[in-house]
Amino acid sequence: MKLYVYLLCVVLVTIVSCNGGSDSKSNENQSESAHPSLILTQQGVKDIKANLGSIPIFDETLAATKKEIDAEIKAGFDVPTPKDYSGGYTHATHKKNYSLMQKAGVLYQILDDETYAKFVKDMLFSYAEQYPTWPAHPKTRSYARGKLFWQCLNDSNWLVYTSQAYDCIYNYLTLEERETLETELFKPFANYISKDNPQFFNRVHNHSTWGNVAVGMIALAMDDDSLLQAALYGLKDIKLAKDMKDNDGGYINPEDGKIGFFANLDEPFSPDGYYTEGPYYQRYAMYPFLIFAQALENKKPELKILEYKDRVLLKGVNALLNLTDADGDFFLLNDSQKGMSYYNSSLVSAVNIAYHFGGNNPELLSIAQKQGEVTLDDAGLAVALGIQQGKAKPFNKKSIELSDGPNGNQGGVGILRSAPMELVFKYTAHGLSHGHYDKLSYALFEDGNEVVQDYGMSRFVNIEQKGGGNYLKENTTWAKQTISHNTIVQNETSQFQGKYDIGSKHHSNGYIFSVAQDNVQVASAKEENAYPGTKLHRTMVIIKDSDYNNPYILDIMRVQTESSNQYDLPFYYLGHIMQTNFEYDKLKTPQILGTSDGYQHLYKEAIATANGKHIKLNWLLNNTFYTYSAVTSNNDEIILARIGANDPEYNLRQEPTLILRKKNTKDAVFASIIESHGTYTPVSEMALNAYSNIKNIEVVYDTSAYTAIKIETKNNTSRVFIISNENNDKEAQHSLNINNKTYTWKGCYVLTEIN
Repeated sequence: MKLYVYLLCVVLVTIVSCNGGSDSKSNENQSESAHPSLILTQQGVKDIKANLGSIPIFDETLAATKKEIDAEIKAGFDVPTPKDYSGGYTHATHKKNYSLMQKAGVLYQILDDETYAKFVKDMLFSYAEQYPTWPAHPKTRSYARGKLFWQCLNDSNWLVYTSQAYDCIYNYLTLEERETLETELFKPFANYISKDNPQFFNRVHNHSTWGNVAVGMIALAMDDDSLLQAALYGLKDIKLAKDMKDNDGGYINPEDGKIGFFANLDEPFSPDGYYTEGPYYQRYAMYPFLIFAQALENKKPELKILEYKDRVLLKGVNALLNLTDADGDFFLLNDSQKGMSYYNSSLVSAVNIAYHFGGNNPELLSIAQKQGEVTLDDAGLAVALGIQQGKAKPFNKKSIELSDGPNGNQGGVGILRSAPMELVFKYTAHGLSHGHYDKLSYALFEDGNEVVQDYGMSRFVNIEQKGGGNYLKENTTWAKQTISHNTIVQNETSQFQGKYDIGSKHHSNGYIFSVAQDNVQVASAKEENAYPGTKLHRTMVIIKDSDYNNPYILDIMRVQTESSNQYDLPFYYLGHIMQTNFEYDKLKTPQILGTSDGYQHLYKEAIATANGKHIKLNWLLNNTFYTYSAVTSNNDEIILARIGANDPEYNLRQEPTLILRKKNTKDAVFASIIESHGTYTPVSEMALNAYSNIKNIEVVYDTSAYTAIKIETKNNTSRVFIISNENNDKEAQHSLNINNKTYTWKGCYVLTEIN
């Protein structure tokens, strides 16, 4: 009996001493009870365990993740001294590490296997040991250098993911271990990307969103309210130079003084959920926006973050999905890499969170099914259960207009859809430092294939051979310039002189967006600041003719100026020329088209002079025939050109364009039609409907009040499209006499047959 009492006393003393006394034990239990609580919750873990084996998409994701992490644990990890740009070994390794830690933390919670917790712990302590010894990254290109990476942006990525791993293994660690990690690693890390780099942290941009969320996530994991306040509302009493810019030429100091996470919700998002930098960067920013929102919903529900600005984050997910083509690839608005799609992991997370917290929209489940995976957390479980219960419905992408600007009054994007064609028409604000000088530009897709392209950006992301995986100089000299887009260039000078200081102050204005009629859909917009004294008005129309398989596109670009100028309208078709209806002289040696504003990157390969009749360009792309028919005037120049001049390192894609040039012209109308009309089958070697169905296109009326375009097809049908250029009232009555025929209609436009 004495021995039993003695052993009991020893155990009690040991427990008290190991936990710092009874009060400490109580406090620690209280702290431990709150973890995991950011993305995974304790209840979520219980529900996941209860459903394992009966939720296929979740089970498959879990199995794939386990296989990946088991292999990495077996191979061992490395925490190298940072030295590389994007794509280099140290950059790629630190990027891999934060992903591995996040996944291993989740596996520890779901599988109750301490192997995964130990893996995270060991890696974190390796970082904690080395981080204090690392100076700013040795690569000096960024306006805000990180420590692990060449820019604070990537350091913030690391902390966003690692915060989730820390939350998952929090209870596995001793109090002393947690204090070490927080004191030696997490708090210094958060301070470095915030207090030590306010030019990165205190701004409105996707960069600062990542920074705000990184600090906010680790603040929630550590229950540090001071850091959380800095994340939500920015660092106070910080003065930055008003003219300070980032590496892309964008101003850092916000004019209205708004900073922090809430400012990044207020400013870049329109009420429709469109993010002003464009879908490529919206995709990138939505992960931190939504992952932090999810954590705040779990930890600080009183903030009601997902209800903020009329549920703008949830609207943002819907906007992003609508900004994709038939294959799920994002449209190329502003700086964008081709091929980025909603299969990206950030969109997997976005779809899951939007479903779980946004009312269980069954259409999101069909997107998740296509993605083929879910997040291993509460939101992913909700999606998996919804799919397992057969609740999925198709996500039906229709024609849609998305406004730009915090109040929705800075232009927008019009997307016209008439299967199989999708047209994207841009009349937005500039788009912060990732914007391009391309007001009233467009791109055209068929069944997910880009037919008339937007070039996108000049960058090979995370490919070290190309500029360390960063933006190339050609992004400024070519990709951002107006001539690289399908829109008007005046006097071989980019819109807004190619200057961010000017372009960022202006936006285009939508004029018409009308998609109620299936046979004719219209998007029209105006731009009056791109060139002083010049007014641009473009109208894009998708016309569905029952006599033909596919709809065709009518494009009307009007120019009104105070003086005579040269106007170039490029047409960036993709594919191989089959035939033209005009004779051209192909140069023996291609000539560089110009000296600046992007013209220095174009080779002039052939040239023709128009005789006043409409021209045709017939080409083949992906075994589909297309034809471009355009109105011309006498002595208009037709230039067949190709990208690639002054490009010694082959950074640019060598793709074709047709440029229609009007010289010494005041007011002008560019009108054209684009058709998809035939196919070629290599196996049978048969070409069907290889020639255009358009017999003629003609401007039959043009004044400041009205413009009318006559379209004649090969089946001897004639139509006229008339638009009111100054009155877009849907209820207005119009009457116009053209060639002794009177047309009357209600609304701002009409498409009618000519008898």
